Amino acid sequence: MSTPIMQPAVQPRQIRAIVFDKDGTLFDFGATWEAWAQALLLRLCPQSPDRAADLGRHIGFDMKTRRFAPDSIAIAGTALQVAQALAPHVADVSTPQLLNMMNDEAAQTPQVQAVPLAPFLDRLRRLGLKLGVATNDAEYPARAHLGAAGITERFDFIAGFDSGHGAKPDPGQLLAFADAVGIPPQLVAMVGDSSHDLIAGRSAGMTTVGVLTGIAQADDLAPFADVILPDIGHLPAWLGA
Repeated sequence: MSTPIMQPAVQPRQIRAIVFDKDGTLFDFGATWEAWAQALLLRLCPQSPDRAADLGRHIGFDMKTRRFAPDSIAIAGTALQVAQALAPHVADVSTPQLLNMMNDEAAQTPQVQAVPLAPFLDRLRRLGLKLGVATNDAEYPARAHLGAAGITERFDFIAGFDSGHGAKPDPGQLLAFADAVGIPPQLVAMVGDSSHDLIAGRSAGMTTVGVLTGIAQADDLAPFADVILPDIGHLPAWLGA
């Protein structure tokens, strides 16, 4: 059941395009990225689980519980920001090398779909909607994840933090999507699981839809969301389809 927060700038039936965050939105955040964090930390500290656990604290990850803290930089930050947080605590590995290692691990990490994505996206496309992805992950692993799910071609636009449009919470990726598909931002919905996503959507002049398949709770998203849904599977009903 959706929880409306405030009246959207346009009615849902007027929406002509949707841009999605990836992690925590298209894919369940915890089920995917907790496994990635554990694999990365053990790769960096292969002989010392205790050292790996200490390293995890610098990115807000608890190795014992395999859980991210709500304020973890890995939740809404870019991959580069995560690498920069780890780099001072890892000997003999530069930030670019660490970023490459992170992207390699990310590309290999199985993604758990929030809902069965292929039929869901096909349903949205049959409604005539343009679809995009705007993620603070790098574009290479993002495309690997979408490709592994067999859904890359269903999107009209895919951007990571390194695609030349900036990173959320700045609106550059979202405005680039609107420009690429020729839809005014006010007729676009931004769907995401973090405040960074929704702040970017607000800054771009888009309707903002929060989903609860990430770490953030409804109260965290409420100040920035026009509507909050349990997951993306509720979008067609919200759109009135």
